[in-house]
Amino acid sequence: MTPQPDPQAGAAVKAADRAHVFHSWSAQALIDPLAVAGAEGSWFWDYDGNRYLDFSSQLVNTNIGHQHPKVVAAIQEQAAKMCTLAPGFAVESRSEAARLIAERTPGDLDKIFFTNGGAEAVENAVRMARLHTGRQKVLSTYRSYHGATAAAINLTGDPRRWPSDTASSGVVHFWGPFLYRSPFHAETEEQECERALRHLEDTIAFEGPATIAAIILETVPGTAGIMVPPAGYLAGVREICDRYGIVFVLDEVMAGFGRTGTWFAAEHFGVVPDLLTFAKGVNSGYVPLGGVAISPEIAETFATRPYPGGLTYSGHPLACAAAVATINTMEEEGIVEHAAHLSENVIGPELAAIAERHPSVGEVRGLGAFWAVELVKDRTTREPLVPYNAGGADNAPMAEFAAACKKSGLWPFVNMNRTHVVPACNISEAEAKEGLALLDEALTVADRHTTSG
Repeated sequence: MTPQPDPQAGAAVKAADRAHVFHSWSAQALIDPLAVAGAEGSWFWDYDGNRYLDFSSQLVNTNIGHQHPKVVAAIQEQAAKMCTLAPGFAVESRSEAARLIAERTPGDLDKIFFTNGGAEAVENAVRMARLHTGRQKVLSTYRSYHGATAAAINLTGDPRRWPSDTASSGVVHFWGPFLYRSPFHAETEEQECERALRHLEDTIAFEGPATIAAIILETVPGTAGIMVPPAGYLAGVREICDRYGIVFVLDEVMAGFGRTGTWFAAEHFGVVPDLLTFAKGVNSGYVPLGGVAISPEIAETFATRPYPGGLTYSGHPLACAAAVATINTMEEEGIVEHAAHLSENVIGPELAAIAERHPSVGEVRGLGAFWAVELVKDRTTREPLVPYNAGGADNAPMAEFAAACKKSGLWPFVNMNRTHVVPACNISEAEAKEGLALLDEALTVADRHTTSG
């Protein structure tokens, strides 16, 4: 894992990228993407020989790290046997992937519809809910991210929605629970839960329960801030959905497959949705794959009525082979349990200690290998270190913090006024502690922008 510098090759990769690659979520003339030469485990490196400890799991999807040999071997073996086949056939890797996923989803979500990723999973879950109920409206929270395709981006709550929001997609947003920045002026988790559920009930009452097809929630919101819901909230939403005949959809695209220290985050809260979306960690992102786990009642809707949806690459054999190998590897190596261990004995305690040392840290929160560090200007007022959706000069404090991380060899996941601690679920204790020490050091840069700095 010792990278051999090759700046000339790196310059060629960078030049071709800048000449031809159109990057997502970016002003093309203002970006400077790092040319990456290789990756292994919890590390990746550039062509100059600089190594980075990946505390982002890329986009919180390399749950078993980079280049796990068992998964690489499974992809190679499947490629030699059968690279692709249309979705209408029964294929061993597809069937086995569906079986392994269904064994681990909560309750009786035993039917699996495969997609290419999380956004398409959300698109199809919403379509299923609308067709099943004959209703059109879907409720989602403001602090959320559900994907960048047509329905998914409208469901999304964060500002990436704004340029594409049609305001006519049948989406209604509401406030989910988040005690640290409570929209309900709550002082305890119990109050936050009660008031958030009352707010949801009021929203449903004024929208008309008979018009609402589904409520979709990230079980633990990811990019929006890793806000672990208070005890009883998801169970309360489940009860509301049952009362009004609303389909309950849990988005586990980021929180699933070990990320929170259980196979699915729903296990922490004892709830079973009607539909569950997944992607990312299902095969550690090695080949694009996502899907929807479907309840018997909704599956029955399409027993003799064709489901009007599909994708050329649904259940792609290479992707499914990677999923089979990933799930089996996670089981064999105890990776889900390891993520829970890291949370309780390494990441949680270390972040609590870091919070004590830094005036820029307002709150730390999370589960498993899924944590957020909320950065503030003032701990008392809880004013964010940068304004909501800040850019340019307004975002300078967070940009300086991120640059300090990278300079030290730590690759962070930064969004708005937060940095997320989301390493591979199988990162070693030593590597996790190394990364947290680098984070600790970089936070001194954020401290300079506080009222006490």
